[in-house]
Amino acid sequence: MKKSYFLLHTAVVLAGFTGVFGKLITLNEGLLTWYRVFFSSIFLFLFIKIFKVSKSINTKEKIKIAKVGLLITIHWVFFYASIKYSNISVGVVCYSLTSFFTALFKPLLDKKRFVFSEMVLSGITLLGISLIFHFDSSYQLGIIFGVVSSAFAALYTIGNERLASSYDSRIINYYQMFGGTIGLGLLLPIYLYFFPVKSIIPEWKDTIYLVLLSVFCTVALYVSVTEVLKKIPAFTVNLSFNLEPIYAIIIAFVFFNEGKEVNFSFYVGLFFVLLSVVLQSVIFVRRKK
Repeated sequence: MKKSYFLLHTAVVLAGFTGVFGKLITLNEGLLTWYRVFFSSIFLFLFIKIFKVSKSINTKEKIKIAKVGLLITIHWVFFYASIKYSNISVGVVCYSLTSFFTALFKPLLDKKRFVFSEMVLSGITLLGISLIFHFDSSYQLGIIFGVVSSAFAALYTIGNERLASSYDSRIINYYQMFGGTIGLGLLLPIYLYFFPVKSIIPEWKDTIYLVLLSVFCTVALYVSVTEVLKKIPAFTVNLSFNLEPIYAIIIAFVFFNEGKEVNFSFYVGLFFVLLSVVLQSVIFVRRKK
C-alpha cells in the first residue's frame, strides 16, 4: 500500500507540469493533444518491445481499452483549451472537479447508492470552483472548458479502474494512446477546418516540449496511475489529484507571473478545494483504522 501511495504522489507531481507544457507549447489544443497521444503511443510501443511485455489480448479487448483512451484524449483537448482561453492556474483548479463528477457518475454507472461523504466533499470542491468562476469574467470560457474536461477525466478514471484489475498497465496505456491517436486523428481535419492554423508541424522547441510531456507527464504518469488503481479507489485517486493545482500554480506564479492575474476570490476558492483534499485524507485514514 505504501508503494501505491508513493506512486500516486509521484503521478500528482508529474501532473503538476502538464498545464505548464500546455502553456509553453504554441500549438492549439487539438494538435497539441494529438501529438501528445501520438508520441506517447510510440514510446509505449518501444517500451513494450524492449522489455518484452506480453500483448496477448484479442481484438475485442483492444477496442474496449482504446475506447477508454478516447475519454482521456477528449479530456486533454478541453483541458488545454481551458488553459489557452484562461491561464494555467484556472485550468488546473478546474481539474479538481474530477472528484465531484466521479462521485456523481460512479454510482450511476455501477447502479449503487451515492456515498454521502463523497458528495459532501465534492460539494466543497464545487463551491471552491464557483468562487473561482467569478473572479474574472474574461476567463469564464476557459473555466467552462475546464469543467467539461474534468467530467471526461472522471469517466476515464472510472473506466480505467475497471481495466486495471484485468490487464497490464503498460498494455492498457499503449492501446489507450493508440486509440486516442487514431480517434482524434480522424476528427482532426474537421477540427482544423473550423480552427485553421498556419502549420500543423511543430517547431523544434515545441517538439522537445512534446517529447518531455509524452515521456514524463503521459507514459510515466498514466502507467503509475493505472498501477495505483489496483490498490486505491478511483474517488481517492481523483481527490488526491486535487493537489495538482498547488504544484502547477506555484510554477505558474514563479515562471509566468500569474499571481498578478488572480484576486481574493480565487484564493478563497482554492482554500475550499484544498479543504476537500484534507478532509478526504482524514476520512480515508479513519476508515482504514
